[in-house]
Amino acid sequence: MEGGVPEADISAFRECLSLSWKNPYVLRLAFSAGIGGLLFGYDTGVISGALLYIRDDFKAVDRKTWLQEAIVSTALVGAIIGAAVGGWMNDRFGRRKSIIVADTLFFIGSVIMAAAISPAILIVGRVFVGLGVGMASMASPLYISEASPTRVRGALVALNSFLITGGQFLSYLINLAFTKAPGTWRWMLGVAAAPAIIQVVLMFTLPESPRWLFRKGKEEEGKAILRKIYAADEVEAEIQALRDSVSLELKEAESSGKISIINLLKTKSVRRGLIAGMGLQVFQQFAGINTVMYYSPTIVQLAGFASNQTALLLSLITSGLNAFGSIVSIYFIDKTGRKKLALFSLCGCVLALALLTATFRETETHSPMVSPVETSHFNNTCPSFHTTVNPSEWDCMKCLKASPECGFCASGSNRLLPGACLISNDATKGLCQKDKRAWYTKGCPSKSGWLAILGLALYIIFFSPGMGTVPWVVNSEIYPLRYRGICGGIASTTCWVSNLIVSQSFLSLTEGIGTAWTFMLFGFVAFLGIFFVLIFVPETKGVPMEEVEQMLEERAVHLKFWQKRSVPQKG
Repeated sequence: MEGGVPEADISAFRECLSLSWKNPYVLRLAFSAGIGGLLFGYDTGVISGALLYIRDDFKAVDRKTWLQEAIVSTALVGAIIGAAVGGWMNDRFGRRKSIIVADTLFFIGSVIMAAAISPAILIVGRVFVGLGVGMASMASPLYISEASPTRVRGALVALNSFLITGGQFLSYLINLAFTKAPGTWRWMLGVAAAPAIIQVVLMFTLPESPRWLFRKGKEEEGKAILRKIYAADEVEAEIQALRDSVSLELKEAESSGKISIINLLKTKSVRRGLIAGMGLQVFQQFAGINTVMYYSPTIVQLAGFASNQTALLLSLITSGLNAFGSIVSIYFIDKTGRKKLALFSLCGCVLALALLTATFRETETHSPMVSPVETSHFNNTCPSFHTTVNPSEWDCMKCLKASPECGFCASGSNRLLPGACLISNDATKGLCQKDKRAWYTKGCPSKSGWLAILGLALYIIFFSPGMGTVPWVVNSEIYPLRYRGICGGIASTTCWVSNLIVSQSFLSLTEGIGTAWTFMLFGFVAFLGIFFVLIFVPETKGVPMEEVEQMLEERAVHLKFWQKRSVPQKG
């Protein structure tokens, strides 16, 4: 037990399940708010599959890596703004209204994307979707956290993470469902409007967060909601604890004046909370998770699987593992604790990323050779290969890296045998596939491609239950009530800025230094994350939200993490 934190009851998960018949009202609140997580996850997953078909419709997107990254990343720019504005909105207008505004923006963006006639209009729609996702990413877990009983708070906030991964899994199912439909990617992006409408309707039937109501002086409304959330023998103690906490914070607010960055950093508990919360978000993103989710089908193609449908199907498997990991986290988050779960997760990610590094390095250095004879069978040789002085030194990887206008047509009898380096266009692709050959533009045929799929699966299995959930849970409970909205906004903004940097640079990194070294970079960041969690992240398992601030005030930074922390004696 760290820093005098009381142990959470090991039956927290079972108690969470029993809510479905004991107190369905709490689950209704959590599921309704959690649809914001579903939207977040759906957008993350759907763009990875839609991008394969957007490249087919808009040739400029296919030829320009920066345009592919822009379609993904402009949503993240919107999310950064949405998260930053969302922090202020949550404190000013409440968690419920913020979620409704987020849904409205998401709906508008989905309609614009589905109707886009150019990459520019598509990017405008992505910005609107990003604004909605950014607001929802902090408002939903905050609402769930403040409307949950202490004993199952972690499990219910983890439910939001499950809905994020569930949204990603749903997006891959829908991507597969519409692969043969006319206007493939338009359906994929447009379907997202449906859950946004559903959440708006549900949120109009739900109350505001009781903690926000107490903070705004609407105590009677808050009491009425708490009586629905807590058992009769617990509710009065919870009301008194919340009243005392709000009263103390209001006194502090009067003495310290308006909230400012300087005031935040001067307040020890807030400063320590922000270091832990923001740091977890940074390591969550820089360990590479959203490159795996945004570009999962592309990564599968880089591993040597040429077909769009095969890439989507294999990505569906990794997405399903992601959703399964979130279910596992619901069980362990209140039993094992946030910190241990994060450490186990990061250690596993380091191993999985090491496997991905080794596999992609093998693929890059042992790709099939380019045969001048095979190439001469076609009348559209890649210009770079046609003018080279050493054609015998060319392999598939050199062909693809020579120019975006080059593609590799594998041998018909055995994909690992020498193939042809040709001009990359629809006509050439058709000629290649007509001869029962596979056409490659992103990766090369490889005998070890299955190891890359295994590495991706292991990465998801380790990441999802821990680092996929822990940062959101910790950020929903670690800040004092007065600063919760603004600090949550800062942490969410940190998440989206980190997400933007990683996803905007991923394809460029794979082209510049290679896929193998890109994954090695992510592995190094995950390794550093282990030490960050050991030193800076406190355990909040089982701590009532009103007592988290006191715990942070008393807690010293644990630099000598290898030494067991002494437990303060209760007086």
